[in-house]
Formats: sequence, structure tokens, C-alpha cells
Amino acid sequence: MKKTPFVIVVFFVVLSVGAQYKNDIVIEPVLKTDTTTIGQKIVYPQVQNAEVTMSRITIPVGKSTGWHKHDYPVFAYVLKGVLTVEIENNKSVQYGENSTIAEVMNTFHNGINNGKEEVILIAIYLGEKAKSLSTRKE
Repeated sequence: MKKTPFVIVVFFVVLSVGAQYKNDIVIEPVLKTDTTTIGQKIVYPQVQNAEVTMSRITIPVGKSTGWHKHDYPVFAYVLKGVLTVEIENNKSVQYGENSTIAEVMNTFHNGINNGKEEVILIAIYLGEKAKSLSTRKE
């Protein structure tokens, strides 16, 4: 059978990869969800040219992102500070250090730093090549 060598190779590759994550390596899930922060079902975009963008975002004290929305799933991790997110339905949510965010989709929101230190977060956008990561509210 021609498939037998392939199956054996895959088996040993899987064993090899698994071995790399044993001993002193700690894997901690920081977010596992199927909904956004307001309960929207997360849906992966059907796009021609998928592109993942990971950004480090710094929001100075007293500043905000401005009202905007995302057409694609966006996930974030707060490294430093406290981020306040206002959502267009008059809801407001705070995220402190080491918080995770499954951002709202197709809903205008505004990220604000009302704290005493800069906010730093890592954001991961599941977008599309040559398309904007967000749309500003006019």
C-alpha cells in the first residue's frame, strides 16, 4: 500500500511535535469562546485573500481609538493598563491587565484609556488582503 509510508511519517511527526511540548513547557489557553463580548456568534469570514494581522496597540492616557467597527473577527490581549470599551448600545466594559477580548463585529465601539498609565494591547485581526481592518463612524 502506498498510504502506509505516509501514515507512518505523519505518526512520527505528530509524536515529535508532541515531544517538543512536554517537560517545562506550559501552554495556558487565554481565550476560548464562540461569541464576542456582547454575545454575537463568531463567524469566520469567507474571503478571497485571507490575511491575519497582529498589532501592538498603545493608547496614551486620556486618548481613545475613536468610534469604529470591524467586519472581521478581532481578538485582543491587554498587556498593560485598563481599557474601557464603549459599545454603541450604551454598554461599557473594562478590561484590565491580562484580560482577553473577543471584539464585537459590525457594531460601533470606542476604546478609551481613562487610567493613569498607557494601555498596551495585542490585537489579532482575521481580515483580508488590501482591506481595511476597521471602519470609522462618520
